[in-house]
Amino acid sequence: MKKHSTIVVTGGAGLIGSACVEELNQRGIDKIWIVDNLGQSEKWKNLTRLSYVDYFEKEDFIERVIHEDGFLNSVSHILHLGACSSTTEKDASYLISNNYEYTKILCHAALQNDAKFVYASSAATYGEGEEGYDDNSPIQNLKPLNMYGYSKHMFDLYALKEGISERIVGLKYFNVFGFGEAHKAEMRSLVLKGYEQIFETGKLNLFKSYRNEYKDGEQMRDFLYVKDAAKMSIFFLFNDKFGLYNLGRGVAETWNTLAKALFEAMHKPVSIEYIAMPEHLKAKYQYYTCATTDKLIKAGYSDGFTSIQDAVADYVRLLKN
Repeated sequence: MKKHSTIVVTGGAGLIGSACVEELNQRGIDKIWIVDNLGQSEKWKNLTRLSYVDYFEKEDFIERVIHEDGFLNSVSHILHLGACSSTTEKDASYLISNNYEYTKILCHAALQNDAKFVYASSAATYGEGEEGYDDNSPIQNLKPLNMYGYSKHMFDLYALKEGISERIVGLKYFNVFGFGEAHKAEMRSLVLKGYEQIFETGKLNLFKSYRNEYKDGEQMRDFLYVKDAAKMSIFFLFNDKFGLYNLGRGVAETWNTLAKALFEAMHKPVSIEYIAMPEHLKAKYQYYTCATTDKLIKAGYSDGFTSIQDAVADYVRLLKN
């Protein structure tokens, strides 16, 4: 692997990407190329707090990777987080092009240039969790619930079949939330949506449960603060570890717990209303997710995790500033 030189962060204006660039900056690293697709969103605002050398739009960047000899010569690390992350996206061809083909091209270019390649897989690849959430288990039997999850799963399988999975790193992010997600529209976390709801109405809406074993609001997720996600991502970028890893806290908590932490951080009385889940979500809804973290810890990650209460309090503080 090349000595530390230019670092490419795709999706660098997004939630996790901008947090990763910020983490690099805090370590005194700013020789960074950011790649993203800003479009007409407010995502550009995430760039204003970052220090970097150059910015590329995603289509221009991949064209130069493909057609310009030596374009990646100065690049030592690629953190590929850019993707369509909408779990409700119905255009399968778009997801294939954006999440699968783009990743293949960039991965092979990185390997050919002796650059470390770390990419975002997703906890969505686990589907309903019928095979568990264990990153030590074989991935061939996983059944994602939506096309977004499947587009991520496709590359995980491709890397395995091509024999390159042990030369790269795939990160299965669980429910990441934090500052820098305002541009994500309906894909924003409950914390941000809830912050706005509570600020405007004093109450918060949560989906009803349609399974007897889960009461309303007691559906469970492994919630991961974006600052922790960034630290984990950079750990794998700079360490000699390869393969697929879960990035989560290894703790499943309820939406009610998250909601109460939000009310507490906003100094408001708890007021939750349980509403009907849209029909199109019912068959694709995960009632429980929880990362196994043994592999992460065994790899040497030792920075710990932020509690849900502390994470929400920190996020609310940033939203108020």
